[in-house]
Amino acid sequence: MAIDRTPRLKRCRALGLEPAVVGLSKKSKRQPKRQMRKVSEYGAQLKEKQKAKFIYGVLEKQFRGYYDKAKKMQGVTGENLLSLLERRIDNVVFRLGLANTRRQARQIVRHGHILVNGKRLNIPSALVYANDVVSIAEKSRSNGFFKELAENYKALAVPGWLSVDRDHLTGTVLRTPSREDIDVPVNEQAIVELYSK
Repeated sequence: MAIDRTPRLKRCRALGLEPAVVGLSKKSKRQPKRQMRKVSEYGAQLKEKQKAKFIYGVLEKQFRGYYDKAKKMQGVTGENLLSLLERRIDNVVFRLGLANTRRQARQIVRHGHILVNGKRLNIPSALVYANDVVSIAEKSRSNGFFKELAENYKALAVPGWLSVDRDHLTGTVLRTPSREDIDVPVNEQAIVELYSK
């Protein structure tokens, strides 16, 4: 499995993202002075695609697959693309506050700690649908990480398309996310224009 090992803070700075978008706390206040260069239209579109890939932790081949799927769906292609990325189980675990970052959420899913509708799911790219219930496996609740999470659980601002049960550390997918529910700083139209060339 291919893994992007680029330092995340450095990548955030290069893409002009706040570290909090990917769940990081900013460690250093010092930033080198950079000269602003004029960016071409292609460069701006490419940067938007790279931002989306970096935020959701998806590599090119899989991202292209999501784009092709979004193009076949009804509605606006760019919004469909973000909706598909948002419905990934690793992202849902992050959005529910069961992990501090999407990378940590991916690892939690990969290690089999997450159940969807009572069944173990260990594929981070699996999509969730309306009325799916996401919970922590019973065996995993005795794990030190999840014990601490249960004691100090502070859900992030959970988006409107999800609901969370803080007492049982479970979440329910209420509906498919719309563009208003997705707070990532990405211009999805630029990605569509890039792929349509």
